[in-house]
Amino acid sequence: MNKKTGLIILFFILLLAGSAYFLLYSIQQNTQAALQQAVAPFQQSNAALQTQVANLLHPTPTIIPDPVTYIQEIQALARLETIQYSVEKVITAEIGQGDFDFLFGDSLLFVAHGTALAGLDMARIQPQDLALVNGVLSVRLPPAEVFLVTLDNEKSYIYRRDTGLLTRQTVDLETLARQKAEQEIKKAVLEDGILAQAQVNAETYLYKFFQMLGYSNVVFVK
Repeated sequence: MNKKTGLIILFFILLLAGSAYFLLYSIQQNTQAALQQAVAPFQQSNAALQTQVANLLHPTPTIIPDPVTYIQEIQALARLETIQYSVEKVITAEIGQGDFDFLFGDSLLFVAHGTALAGLDMARIQPQDLALVNGVLSVRLPPAEVFLVTLDNEKSYIYRRDTGLLTRQTVDLETLARQKAEQEIKKAVLEDGILAQAQVNAETYLYKFFQMLGYSNVVFVK
């Protein structure tokens, strides 16, 4: 056998080996694709089952507002808001505390961010509260009052919640904490002198207002 014949035989051997490798590779790829297609429905079912189990263990609340709106009261207001306070209060709410609180207790630490609005109710001014004598306008204003105390739900949050091993979380506990937070915010702003400052701000504003109406001499009486 000469050299040329040996090269031809080697070429055919390499060709057969390449064809066999290509055939085996194609069979392997087709087998993997078929196996993946066969397993895919089971994987999808498994994923769906895991999602259902997760929803059962950690359910997402569904909130559906009633499309019908009931108007209970319409009231005309003539409020002069003269000051606004922003306050942060930390509230601790707890129930079932004692020696067995680790079993039956429920407590939370609530950080409340709230706003208080104060001013004067101008609807309370009567004709006898205004008097013009010798060019001097005497004005008796109603006392300042807190109009509204609200919590900022976007900034307020539960910092910590501790529930006993045998206790379900008390839903009303957070509600009670929020109500107490509103009361404490109102108490804090009152102690800080919000009404006195609201009265001063109202007199400053109304003094300029009466001057624009042509009353150069304005006196606020108690």
